[in-house]
Amino acid sequence: MDTIFAVSSGAPPAAIAILRVSGPAARDAVRRLAGTLPAARQAKLRALRDDGGHLIDRALILVFPGPDSATGEDLVELHVHGGRAVVRAVEAALAATPGLRRAEPGEFTRRALANGRIDLTEAEGLGDLLAAETEGQRRAALAIAEGAVRRLAEGWTDRLVALAAQVEAQLDFAEEDEVEFSAPAAFVREALMVSEEIAAVLATPPVERLRDGLRVVIAGPPNSGKSTLLNALAGRDAAIVSPISGTTRDRIEAPVIRDGIAYVLTDTAGLLDRTDDPIERIGIARAEEAMRDADLILWLGDEQPPSSSMIHIHARADILARETRPATAAVAISAVTGAGLGDLWTLLHRRAAALLPLEDAVAVNRRQRDLLADCAANVRAAAEQGDLILFAEDLRLAMRALDQLVGRSDVEAMLDALFTRFCLGK
Repeated sequence: MDTIFAVSSGAPPAAIAILRVSGPAARDAVRRLAGTLPAARQAKLRALRDDGGHLIDRALILVFPGPDSATGEDLVELHVHGGRAVVRAVEAALAATPGLRRAEPGEFTRRALANGRIDLTEAEGLGDLLAAETEGQRRAALAIAEGAVRRLAEGWTDRLVALAAQVEAQLDFAEEDEVEFSAPAAFVREALMVSEEIAAVLATPPVERLRDGLRVVIAGPPNSGKSTLLNALAGRDAAIVSPISGTTRDRIEAPVIRDGIAYVLTDTAGLLDRTDDPIERIGIARAEEAMRDADLILWLGDEQPPSSSMIHIHARADILARETRPATAAVAISAVTGAGLGDLWTLLHRRAAALLPLEDAVAVNRRQRDLLADCAANVRAAAEQGDLILFAEDLRLAMRALDQLVGRSDVEAMLDALFTRFCLGK
């Protein structure tokens, strides 16, 4: 296996830069630069020199022998001064060492997964943790990175393995007196209990709402103030505002973080019953698509919203003829004066709290959710089987889904997609 290296701290310039070297030649490569290495897990100052003996920098060296390292293989860290020239010189010296190459994005974490230091769910959690921008995102990602999903999966796997062993014993040794003969009702009860526990996890809101932001779509007829409201909520001119009808033809998105919650605000084309303009028809179709995918919809029409799930907003309340708020409107606002915007954010925050995972809940992503759903479906199917052979087959399929969940099966293509999100030093 190649020995890899990369900067694992932030991009220079910085006070300190940390370079990681991982693989079978890691210690020899760093010894070539530093002369001698400190004892394992003891930071010592060493002079780094190139092949010509010229001083590159003075660095703190840390050695982590495998398999008890972050990657599961020999790992050495060099803490050098964080100037660009220093980092480039150290990288050049490492690149000139036979057997070393620069790491690909996420390759350190991928090796940790391959060497059993983490499982696939923990790798996904780490990826989300690196991208976290809000406190809620950080908490949810950290829980996954620390093994919350893995522990649940291991518990269910152990129970299904034990159940499968009992089923196989009944199938293979039914005529032998020394084998305990469990009643089928006990099998069904255990299978249903596992299925219900998985269903409870699936019932929690998806982690994508935390990670990607709640999708808030601003909808309504033309010239109802949608673009003006988007700009006011985003705090910038994200959309063109004009008194000309039909200015907005396509969806315009503006990410916003407010009170620790991430939102993606979407302005849409004005909705009409009919139009002869083909471009306008495309805009309306995209608006309707955005509404179907929305977590929350703000309806700016004067009439009652098409759906009771929409939040009716009485916009342009600063206009003299619009001072009276309709009975169905949740809040009256003026995006021009700012009146009512605080109330609208309060309303959005309250609605968001019901759509986001609770602080202590385990929130799973789409991949994990799909596999857990497959597992639960197979366990439920097993509970409904009268034939023990079919019962055993459904349990096998359920356990295979859990194996895929934590990465104990061939998921190479998915791994490629996951680890390209990581930076080089991870």
